[in-house]
Amino acid sequence: MRSPRFLTLTAAGAVALSLGLAACGGGDDDGGDGNGGGVFNGAVDKIHNPSDTKGGTLRMAISSDIDSTDPGNMYYAWSNNFTRLYSRQLLTYPAKPGDESLKPAPDIAEALGVASDGNKTWTYKLRKGLKYEDGTEIKAADIKYAVARTFDRGVLRNGPSYFSQMLDAEGYEGPFKDKNLDNFKGVETPDDYTVVFKLKEPFAEFNEVVTFSGQTAPVPAAKDQGERYGLRPFSSGPFKWEGNYQPGKGGAMVPNPHWDATTDPNRKQLPAKIEVIAGLEAQELDNQLLKGQIHVDLAGTGVQENARSQILQDPALKNSSDNPPGGFAWYIPINVKNIPNVECRRAIVWAADRDAMWRAYGGAVGGDMATSVQPPDIEGREKGTDHFTKAQIGYKGDVNQAKAALQRCGQPNGFSTTMVYRSDRPKEKATAEALQQSLSLVGIKLNLKGYPASTYTNDQFGSPSFVAKEKIGLGTYGWHADWPTGYGYLQAISDGDAIVPSGNANPSELDDKQINDLWDQSLKVEDPAQRAKIYNQIDDRIRSEAAILPNVYARSLLFRPSSLTNVFLHEGFGMYNYSTLGVAK
Repeated sequence: MRSPRFLTLTAAGAVALSLGLAACGGGDDDGGDGNGGGVFNGAVDKIHNPSDTKGGTLRMAISSDIDSTDPGNMYYAWSNNFTRLYSRQLLTYPAKPGDESLKPAPDIAEALGVASDGNKTWTYKLRKGLKYEDGTEIKAADIKYAVARTFDRGVLRNGPSYFSQMLDAEGYEGPFKDKNLDNFKGVETPDDYTVVFKLKEPFAEFNEVVTFSGQTAPVPAAKDQGERYGLRPFSSGPFKWEGNYQPGKGGAMVPNPHWDATTDPNRKQLPAKIEVIAGLEAQELDNQLLKGQIHVDLAGTGVQENARSQILQDPALKNSSDNPPGGFAWYIPINVKNIPNVECRRAIVWAADRDAMWRAYGGAVGGDMATSVQPPDIEGREKGTDHFTKAQIGYKGDVNQAKAALQRCGQPNGFSTTMVYRSDRPKEKATAEALQQSLSLVGIKLNLKGYPASTYTNDQFGSPSFVAKEKIGLGTYGWHADWPTGYGYLQAISDGDAIVPSGNANPSELDDKQINDLWDQSLKVEDPAQRAKIYNQIDDRIRSEAAILPNVYARSLLFRPSSLTNVFLHEGFGMYNYSTLGVAK
């Protein structure tokens, strides 16, 4: 059944647009009032409501469920932000507002990795005396084990696959199948405080690989429980889990007495307790957020349509919100296996109602129409040629061009395919419905199916076997840079080598020889500017092959209750920084 929400989408989008253009001018003040007040965009490029007050309960919620609380088994940007509350890793992003947050910084390591052997070997020295929640010391072997376990995609299905792609450990299948860690040659530990990564090929951005995810968060082998480890990860950060995390419900964290603040400038230990609530319906989550009953929406992608209208029309609510660029993009992957003819894929892109898809994310408040796959904040990114369509307000698609493409692909009367979306994200449902209506004008029938966000990127759209079985042609998707270069944004979503059986971030299943060769070429280039040129070539090829339809460079309308302290936008995650938050008494 088609949602009635779509029937009012154009009018609602127009209201959001007019309000958003007025709102984006910002306030006439540049700071908070010290007790939770403030101005619009008051937590962008600065810390809003700074405080070192301890105590209180920080309440965080998400509308679906957490894909995993295992630091090695997660890939959502918000998950990597969230895991810093209870885990440390070799390197991390600085907990600072502004561009400085994008630079790798030491965490468990004393300094950034040192490259040798022409960028094929990277060595990290650990700080001594860092401890887990039981007071035992973190050792190099625990980090080697943490990396080794990411090689088993049958157990850790969700996380990134950079280590298994890059490390010189051919044939290794992880410690769940081979308990002798000496057989894992991709990482060496010559002593308790040295970790050495051995790469197959040179890679100049390896410090960025180590920084962006939780996969170097240490795991003592004796504490690992495979898939069940995510129910209660062993803490190396400022908070530890109080009992098990309960899937679909949530869990709680309390301060870790063995965390040492003097060694960790990127985290604070302010709340007396952190409650995590899962499975809260999106509209209800927004309602509780606006009332201050919940402090943080973990997904970090902004409020839904109803709350958005309330915030933009109420000066008091608006002054407790921020509308920054999110550093990520919403787009539509088109599966090249289930829709193998490029002209059929181009027909989809030609017919797409870009205006309605943009308004589904909130118009100007939700972001800018996208012309490239990479968003503007990626180093060296170019705007790119807008293939087969026009990224402009009011563009409803080109029926004639779409029909001509259908003639060329041998389907003059159109065809049917399945489109998926995250059922607990109203913006994605509205986007799918907008695309369904516009494609129907040229005879392309979309059968829409929604799945929970907690399984969508792992078991449905992120599972090539599921995509093949259900004949899924396209779906909604969003991507934040693993790190802010073209490699950090594009490789996982476009390289044939990045396709994995579960947690696949390349749902287009793009395995294009020209693109793959460009990725191989980029590894041999030292100059970042020259690498950026290659990345832009890849971006252009993805779009010319109609494997991805760019949609929106995201802006998120984020709300911060007055009781939330130390709030600022972290550009590395594209949302508020979670590792330093507190609550006012």
